Amino acid sequence: MISKPLDRRSARRAPRRSAGLAATLAALCLLPAQAAVAAPLAPPAPAPNGPAGPRVTPGEALASARLAAIRDDPAALQRFFAALPKGGELHNHLSGAVSTEYLIELAAEDGLCVDTTTMTAVVPPCGPGTRPAADARTDRAFRDAIVREWSMQDFPADTSGHDHFFDTFGKFGEVTWRNRGKLLANVADSVASQNQFYLETMVSPASEGAKKLAAEVGWDADLARLHGKLVADGKLDKLVADASKEADDGDAEFRTAAHCGTDRPDPGCGLTVRWISQVSRGSSNERVFTQMALGMRLAERDPRFVAVNLVQPEDWDSSLKNYSLQMRMLRYLRGVYPKAHVTLHAGELWPGLVKPEDLTFHIGEAVDVAGAERIGHGVDLVHENGWQRTATTMADREIAVEVPFSSNAQILGVKGADHPFETYRSYGVPVVLATDDPGVSRIDITHEYRYASATYGLGYRELKDLARASLEYSFLPGTSLWQGNPTRDGYRVAGVCRADRPGTETPRPACRRLLDASPKARVQWRQEAAFGRFEHALPR
Repeated sequence: MISKPLDRRSARRAPRRSAGLAATLAALCLLPAQAAVAAPLAPPAPAPNGPAGPRVTPGEALASARLAAIRDDPAALQRFFAALPKGGELHNHLSGAVSTEYLIELAAEDGLCVDTTTMTAVVPPCGPGTRPAADARTDRAFRDAIVREWSMQDFPADTSGHDHFFDTFGKFGEVTWRNRGKLLANVADSVASQNQFYLETMVSPASEGAKKLAAEVGWDADLARLHGKLVADGKLDKLVADASKEADDGDAEFRTAAHCGTDRPDPGCGLTVRWISQVSRGSSNERVFTQMALGMRLAERDPRFVAVNLVQPEDWDSSLKNYSLQMRMLRYLRGVYPKAHVTLHAGELWPGLVKPEDLTFHIGEAVDVAGAERIGHGVDLVHENGWQRTATTMADREIAVEVPFSSNAQILGVKGADHPFETYRSYGVPVVLATDDPGVSRIDITHEYRYASATYGLGYRELKDLARASLEYSFLPGTSLWQGNPTRDGYRVAGVCRADRPGTETPRPACRRLLDASPKARVQWRQEAAFGRFEHALPR
């Protein structure tokens, strides 16, 4: 049985920053990102993506020329970017990734109602002030109204979308918690159809059980003693078993919904999928710690789970108050569960949304205290104290930043030159493109790659390396196909596969053994084969 989660975006029963910041935020989003900070130190030399890096192959030269030739042809650009192999999706919230239209259909299938005042899905029976969700199948105006409330559809571009974006999750939350497998089928099909090969998506495992266990043990500032209370008498292990059972049930529902194992499987059946455990950062201290411990213990016990991440708005009062404590919690638990990965939403902030002092340390503490292996968003980088050192540390440790351009623009109003995308790249920080909540944002990964290319003048080789980075810095286990630090030195085939053309159908026996033993290298090899096909038959 799948327990009902507190979604990472849901505003129900959780404190929130005042909506009155919207106008100030909208105005401040027009200011340059570095206006409030000192001039940056000179960054390190950029990674060798040109002549100093790996040689340009004939196929890459053709693809580069094709992209340059169609820069002013929107239809041709769309075909090019849709067909482009785009690696993996590493920053993805399952409930926010599902298409809004599919959520409405699931609400109808489940017999849910819609409150016509708030447009929130509620349980039946449908009393006064509500309508059956099934009415949206035939009433186009009703359907369109739901779509607008459950997504960013038609939201004014010149208005802060912060509150509307986060509020959508509470409105369709009654739909999503019931249908994990069906949601995954919808999202996996979209990801695979976008020519991606891997998905890490966030869910809240055993959420109700974690809530009850946290209430039972209460808060203890001695983290070792608190952890001991959680594991005593097998309580945490029971939660791990419950979470694995949820995953089993979700997998079975997914396979049925996606027609896996039939003669007509959906594209998503061929996608490699792993789960990241969400931690509701706006919750009580004991619940946050319990969810962290559960997620990290789960990552060491169940190979389908790879990491933990803090979710819910970083600018909530409770999130700001407890941020440093939560980083210390993660530091402690990393010592207990060294095999579990950590990726953190950090720096999803902007002037006017929080007090200036709250902009000065979040990414730094995520890196230095919590030991995050990836950073999600990282938008306020240049407003942090010692940000140049943080960027250099991220580059040295190969701590990737996950960049979802559309949600950064919709939530924070940050885009173009204000976004630190180029700053991260200039310091040699690994960058991966992501969608965050594509269902809510009404976009896909093709849109994000096309935006990056148009906005920052990226050529084909740079786009190819962004796609490679999204697999290189994934949490898939195994030896990488690439040697050293590919962000710094370029993507060069490592070790036993060095003599083989990446992606070939017949690698030498030693290379084949590596691919058989390493899930990461196997997916990377699959992408290289896709690049070869793409460059051989470029979209016209």
